[in-house]
Amino acid sequence: QVQLVESGGGLVQTGGSLSLSCALSGRTFSTYVMAWFRQAPGKEREFVAAISRSGTNTRYADSVKGRFTISRDNAKNTVVLQMISLKPEDTAVYSCAAGGALWGSFFYWGQGTQVTVSS
Repeated sequence: QVQLVESGGGLVQTGGSLSLSCALSGRTFSTYVMAWFRQAPGKEREFVAAISRSGTNTRYADSVKGRFTISRDNAKNTVVLQMISLKPEDTAVYSCAAGGALWGSFFYWGQGTQVTVSS
């Protein structure tokens, strides 16, 4: 059974930075496309970023382009989301996900980690 565990969330001021990490266990990490999603209070879950199995290809939501960077380390079974220039509207629970395609659906999900950006 695949398990995803996120870490690194917290409270940061506007303009600050945070790095989120997600570790996958139970299956071979490199066989999955990995992604980050977020859900703010009262809103639908939204896509943030995704990375291909090799790490060569990435895609981002327009709202985070230029500020967030997704990367992965297949030797460590870990995907990282580096966030800079954070805004209050980035406040959400961030979850990592594993799937089969960069633009496809994702079928394994972590529990999420809270990111709060104060104004």
